[in-house]
Amino acid sequence: MGLDPIVLFFALGLGAGILKADLRLPPAIYEFVSTVLLLSIGMKGGIELARQPADGLALDLLLTLILGILLTFIAFFILRYVGRLDRSNSAAVAAHYGSVSIGTFAVAVAFLAGAGISYEPTLPLLLVLLEIPAIVLGILLARGVKAGTPWGEIAHEVLLGRSVLLLLGGLAIGWAAGAEGLEPVAPLFFDLFKGILAVFLLEMGLIAADHLGGFRKHGLFMGAFALLIPPAFAMIGLGFAALMELSVGGAILLATLAASASYIAAPAAMRSAVPEANPALSLTAALAITFPFNILVGIPLYQQAAEWLLRTPS
Repeated sequence: MGLDPIVLFFALGLGAGILKADLRLPPAIYEFVSTVLLLSIGMKGGIELARQPADGLALDLLLTLILGILLTFIAFFILRYVGRLDRSNSAAVAAHYGSVSIGTFAVAVAFLAGAGISYEPTLPLLLVLLEIPAIVLGILLARGVKAGTPWGEIAHEVLLGRSVLLLLGGLAIGWAAGAEGLEPVAPLFFDLFKGILAVFLLEMGLIAADHLGGFRKHGLFMGAFALLIPPAFAMIGLGFAALMELSVGGAILLATLAASASYIAAPAAMRSAVPEANPALSLTAALAITFPFNILVGIPLYQQAAEWLLRTPS
C-alpha cells in the first residue's frame, strides 16, 4: 500500500522548499484553502453533534482542559530543566505543544475517512477547547500574573482568533442547518475536502522548509524534543480517551491532537504576550519537525496503539 497522496503533496512542498524552487501559493489562495478546511471540519462536527445527545459532554470537556494543562506542564518542565532553555522560551514552546495543530487534525480526519473509521462528533469541539489552557498557562509560566499582561488582547486572540472562530462558526452552522440544509454547499466543503487539504499541505511543506535552518542555532536537544514528545503525548492522549470512553476513531484523533503542536493560535498569542521569546524556536520545532513526523509516521502509529489498547476482543 502506497503513501496517501495528500502526504505526497506535503513531501513535494518540503522538497521544493529545500531546493529553493520557485513554488509558493499566493497568500489569497492559502487563506481561502485554510478557511474552507476549518469551516468543513467544524460543519462536519456540527452535523454529527446535532444527531446525538449531549450526555457526558461536561466530563469530556473537563478532561480535555486537564489534558491541555498537563501536556503544557510536562513540556515546560522538560524544556526548562532538561533542555535548560530560559523561562520565556520554555513557556512559549510549551504553549505550542500543549495546544494543537488544526492542520494535523485535518490530515487525521482524512486518514480515518480513508480507512472507514468513525469517530465521535465532539472531537472538533475538543480541538477548539485544547487551544485555550495551553496558551493561558504558557503566559502564566512565562511571566506570572502581572498588571501589564495584555489579557484583553490575549483573550481576543484565543477566543476570537481566525482559526477558533471559523471552527466554532462551522460547528454552529453544521448543528443548525444539518446535513440536508448543507447539501447546496457540500460539493465545496465536503466533496473537495481531500483535494483542498492536499493543496494546504503543499504550502505547509514549503513553510516547513523555510524553518529547517532554525535548529542550526539550538543544537540537538530541540530536534530530539520535537521528535520524542509527539508519541509520548499521544500515549497520554490515549489514556484520556480511555477515561472518556471514546471509540477507536475518537481515541486516534485525541491522541493526534495531544501529539500535535500549534503553529497558528499559539504563535500569535505568544507574540503578543511573551515578545521576548524566540518565535523561530517554537515554529521550527512545531512546523519543521513535529508536523511532518505526525503526518508521515505518527498518525498510523497512533492508530495501531489505539486499536491495541482500546479495541476489545470480539
